[in-house]
Amino acid sequence: MISAKLSDSEFKRLSTFILQKYGINLTQKKTLVEGRLANTIKQRGFEDFKSFIDMIFADKTGTEMINLLNRLTTNHTFFLREKEHYDFMKDVALPYFEKTKKNNKISIWSAACSSGEEPYTNVMAVLEYFALKSSAWTVEVDATDISMRVMNKAKEAVYHVDSMKNLPDTWKRKYFIKQDNDCFKVSPDVTKRVTFKTFNLMDRVPFRAQPYDIIFCRNVMIYFEHDTKIEVVKRLYDVLAPGGYLFIGHAESITRDTTQYQFVKPAIYRKPLPGEIK
Repeated sequence: MISAKLSDSEFKRLSTFILQKYGINLTQKKTLVEGRLANTIKQRGFEDFKSFIDMIFADKTGTEMINLLNRLTTNHTFFLREKEHYDFMKDVALPYFEKTKKNNKISIWSAACSSGEEPYTNVMAVLEYFALKSSAWTVEVDATDISMRVMNKAKEAVYHVDSMKNLPDTWKRKYFIKQDNDCFKVSPDVTKRVTFKTFNLMDRVPFRAQPYDIIFCRNVMIYFEHDTKIEVVKRLYDVLAPGGYLFIGHAESITRDTTQYQFVKPAIYRKPLPGEIK
């Protein structure tokens, strides 16, 4: 039995660090933090919040802090989430790149990729669009997250059938290999096109020399305070190619007077070409 509730001082210590280091604003979510951590503290044998939080700060590897963030911010994810984005890719974005790209390569960044369903969906969507022409086109996806734990799950590429319920049957047959216990493994033809990297969105993007055609950064900025979100959006803008598209979560938005993006439709933005009006 936990002997005490989360004190104001311990909550401030934790939430302030998370805001400064990761840009995630939990300062008004003490009840949520307390509720989500109670069972974890009990399961791990701690008697109070203070000793648990002391342990997190004492971990010099940062692993415990990242695991904590996963418990506090994890969203349920699945393949072909927010299908409207993939309809837009098929109907607008990919036809545009097919006409304008001279190197026959589509580069995508899946930021805050969690357990991998999004980046793998991205590859499948591109392969489906180009179909018989796919051998003439290259798709490269960088997938990043702050958590090594979810990254390792993503690299395994094994998923329960429940997370595949939105996928067309043809995709399931073409891009998955049946495993045991209602699980499926993403085919090597898809996984070989995704590169996973740990990355904190608060940091400068160090791993991309050429700009991306498409960036997915969905359902993560809801945790950022206003100024942090502006900084992250600008950082994404700087590594997006002119004419490229940014997809964010449908519960998120970008204030138009703080960005150079063109608003396309809810949760979809475009980086203007040189000379174009915002």
